[in-house]
Amino acid sequence: MKKIILALITILTFSQVNAQTSIFNDLLQKHVTKDGVVDYKAFKEDKTKLDSYISYLEKTSPDKSWSKNKQKAFWINAYNAYTIKIILENYPLKSITDIKEKGKTAWKIPFAKVGGKTYTLDHIEHEILRKNLFDPRIHVGVNCASGSCPKLLNMAFTEENIDASLEKLMKEFVNDSSRNKISNKRVQISSIFDWFKKDFTKNGSVIDYLNKYSDTEIKKNARISYLKYDWSLNGK
Repeated sequence: MKKIILALITILTFSQVNAQTSIFNDLLQKHVTKDGVVDYKAFKEDKTKLDSYISYLEKTSPDKSWSKNKQKAFWINAYNAYTIKIILENYPLKSITDIKEKGKTAWKIPFAKVGGKTYTLDHIEHEILRKNLFDPRIHVGVNCASGSCPKLLNMAFTEENIDASLEKLMKEFVNDSSRNKISNKRVQISSIFDWFKKDFTKNGSVIDYLNKYSDTEIKKNARISYLKYDWSLNGK
């Protein structure tokens, strides 16, 4: 009987996660283009649906029995949902960097509630995702809502799609000439590769990492420089 009850709880939890993730997925499909451009004005009109997903996050803690991919998907979705939420609460605005509360930036304001605890966006990214669920591709998953940021995926991450989705996003990001300029002997790349260099150099150099995804083969001794980051809002 105990095993049956545990199985039913697992099924119900799985169903709830899928149902709630579906709500967020529908919102992203509706308000984000395939190129990651967000229609924040229209998104704001759907704030009730976003609040429904936020309410689910507030009550849900990832279980230790969840796979790494499931936990990763949950936390990246939470990060992106709360980033959208704080922008909608301050919209219209030109940049997420315009958001300030008691001298704190959007990333340092404790407002993201998950499983009964309150987090900052920085804590979710650096302490949970980068530290506990390490994967360099996290940097194309979490979205800073800015022009130079890797594009916001117009679908929610799930346990099933996250690996393939992050792989596709990283390949698209590396080869996007508006965000990285790559040639054999010289690369002008996103500041993300500088800010989080240690994430990309665990198994080699930054060039080694880029060559995993780049359509153009980069020479080992290529000159590296970093592009100025565009913090303008990723909206219409």
